[in-house]
Amino acid sequence: MNNMLYNISIRELLQKYPFTLGYFEENRLDVKGFEGNTFIEYLNHFTQEEVEEWAIDREKIIKDLLEYIDKMMDFLGLEDNHNVESLTIIAGRDKDGNPEKFREININKSQIVSIVGPTGSGKSRLLADIEWAARRDTPTGRAILINGEIPDTKWRFSSNNKLVAQLSQNMNFVMDLTVEEFLKLHAQSRMVGNIDKVVQEIIKAGNNLAGEEFQLDTNITSLSGGQSRALMIADTAILSSSPIVLIDEIENAGIDRKKALELLISSDKIVLIATHDPILALMADKRIVIKNGGIDRVIETSEEEKKVLRELEKMDRIIQNMRNDLRNGLSIDNEKLTKQILVPGTNLLTY
Repeated sequence: MNNMLYNISIRELLQKYPFTLGYFEENRLDVKGFEGNTFIEYLNHFTQEEVEEWAIDREKIIKDLLEYIDKMMDFLGLEDNHNVESLTIIAGRDKDGNPEKFREININKSQIVSIVGPTGSGKSRLLADIEWAARRDTPTGRAILINGEIPDTKWRFSSNNKLVAQLSQNMNFVMDLTVEEFLKLHAQSRMVGNIDKVVQEIIKAGNNLAGEEFQLDTNITSLSGGQSRALMIADTAILSSSPIVLIDEIENAGIDRKKALELLISSDKIVLIATHDPILALMADKRIVIKNGGIDRVIETSEEEKKVLRELEKMDRIIQNMRNDLRNGLSIDNEKLTKQILVPGTNLLTY
């Protein structure tokens, strides 16, 4: 990084690291008029008299600036986290202390894994173990590996450099911002190049998931539960640097679940979803079955189950279309329903 100060202009430096302006202001370094010069050239423009009068220590300024950039990058969580190729779950124990019935589970980038089991069985505990990057120091005794290795401590203790993004069914905003203001703040914190383009991409993706569209000038506190989750899923897929996405029961979230999962895996993320929904469970490449706090077994989604999934999706579309009719003030009658349900000896009809 040291060479960077010799090779790029101050203008380019500020474009790449906008927060650097804060360092200049705090240290009373007036770079106005020197934007086309490198930072080293700027430091060298001071005369010997100015260096002595203002006690300018060039080497210390360079060192401090580089440390400042490093610390701000770490604080903002702006390191490239997309090199996570795999997640491995190493077996622990169930609530009775019995060993889990597997050795390890490997999940690769762009895979979806569902987590199923009775309420209270330990689905959320597994998600928590992954979020915490457990090292056999949680109640389950499990260990989590990233790319086959013990993950860096930064995944555990940095509040910004997140290994995972977590989406839950209960998601409410408290800030008094419009959707556009919220997205621009996040985009600015990620230091993306074309903020307006990214914001438009997120709003388009979010509305593609939501049951009812929202606008850029919509206040985020007035979004419905489904709209909030649609917005955050789109934001996570497009803007979040977290390579792993954990989803806790979004079956009643009022969004297009299939499109949501497709959007997330198209961003090369690892997706784990705790669910009671057979459609979500069968959309996954494999599913982890939880019993009594432990992982009981892992089931690969079979070709037969994929056929069942296609039929379930047809039924789901019928329900979704009925829901939309009700939202639009239309009536539902037996004739309309009969046109959509299973007819003996035939497949499901399209709506």
